[in-house]
Amino acid sequence: MKSISIRKIEPTDNVALAKIIRDALTEFKANKPGTVYFDDSTDHLYELFQQEKGIYNVAIDNDQIVGGGGIVHTTGLAMDTCELVKLYLSPSARGKGIGRALMQKCLEEAKNAGYKKVYLETMPELISAIPLYEQFGFTYLTGALGNSGHSGCDIWMIKLL
Repeated sequence: MKSISIRKIEPTDNVALAKIIRDALTEFKANKPGTVYFDDSTDHLYELFQQEKGIYNVAIDNDQIVGGGGIVHTTGLAMDTCELVKLYLSPSARGKGIGRALMQKCLEEAKNAGYKKVYLETMPELISAIPLYEQFGFTYLTGALGNSGHSGCDIWMIKLL
């Protein structure tokens, strides 16, 4: 993983990241209403993560953006809980430990920001991501927390930090 680096999002990253996210959702047939595919914020990730304690990390492989993931306090969540959001990789980045590295970075930053819990929403179509969440200690919930607006997600998970 020598050529891989992780850095904070920059304004010029928006277009590349939106493409990675939408391409992944299309690839896994999860490009449906009620998902980040249709979120305007997907085109403005840099701006979204400028809110207090919002952090988005970008994975770079050989000077190319290959994915990203972040944490943000979603409306309606308890103050001690953040949401893991928009963790997506391009096909070339998968199977190299990049998703794991991004996840670890997000969890460390959530803890450093004072959060006690990390929440996430996903869907069955993103089957390859679910084992990663389980490996990191996320457990299943019976319903959504907060108000993400992602009615297309029907798997909800949480992790205590």
